[in-house]
Amino acid sequence: MKTMKFAFAGVLACALFAGINTQSESHAAGGLKPAPATKGARKTFTIGMSQCNLGEPYRVQMNKDIEAAAAKHPELKIIYRDAQNRSETQQSQMREFVQQRVNLILVSPKEARPLTRPIAEAMDAGIPVIVLDRKITGDKYTCFIGGDNVKIGREAGKYMAQLLGGKGNIIEIQGLGTSSPAKERHDGFMDGIKGSQIKILESVDCQWMEPNAQREMASALSRFPKIDAVYGQNDPSAHGAYQAAKQEGKGREKQIKFIGIDSLPNEGIRYVKDGVLNATFQYPTGGADAIDNALKILNGQKVPKNIILGTRRFTKDNVAKGGTPL
Repeated sequence: MKTMKFAFAGVLACALFAGINTQSESHAAGGLKPAPATKGARKTFTIGMSQCNLGEPYRVQMNKDIEAAAAKHPELKIIYRDAQNRSETQQSQMREFVQQRVNLILVSPKEARPLTRPIAEAMDAGIPVIVLDRKITGDKYTCFIGGDNVKIGREAGKYMAQLLGGKGNIIEIQGLGTSSPAKERHDGFMDGIKGSQIKILESVDCQWMEPNAQREMASALSRFPKIDAVYGQNDPSAHGAYQAAKQEGKGREKQIKFIGIDSLPNEGIRYVKDGVLNATFQYPTGGADAIDNALKILNGQKVPKNIILGTRRFTKDNVAKGGTPL
């Protein structure tokens, strides 16, 4: 009889224990209690991306390249923000990402100095920051990815000297004067034409925007009867200058040589194929590189402080072959 009682008590205990487990699982499924993470489950990461503007085709392409690279990694979630060409807006976006406690920040600054402090604040909060394309003041960031703007400008200057036979009058259409690429592309270009008889008639700031470049070039055309070439610090500015010369109605677009920078497939490279630009120099967006290095950082790996991307020169003679590495 005792044996039967003990057996019955054991069955009852097992049933009660099973009931408790079932109830606990039911509560977890109903959201009352979070289910424990499965051992070996893939981590997920949220990345904030602040783009200085989406008015430039180059910036749109950078975001597309980031998106395409991130799509291969389902553990990544990207939050995109457009600063609409305002440093104040971009500062706010950086601080918003810090408040949201994202795992990592990608930022392509509009200007160096205004973004230096917000980036430092993110770093102080323990959030790694990858700076793309345009530099900041100082070195308080995790990683910088971009092209060598001084080298690209120098190569453009050397090619300009070759194109003009060492002498001529040119217009330089700069990007945004307070951004690092504008100064570096100018300094490099001046080094590239050193020793030649090339004279810069005027250097204007178009803020990287084609309509601004077209307006500035129209003004220059009305004041300078002889312009041999235009150095556009990006392809939209060179193309805007070409359009202004064409609209002059005197065949001046055929008298002037045009050089640009960026080499996007549907922009600079197409302009070279169409005979609008004499040359374009590649400035990679670094979008895919940003995701590759973000993953390394998020998984505890070290990355170089500065990653400098290569460049190519595209001309009518080599564009079909993928350009010439420099």
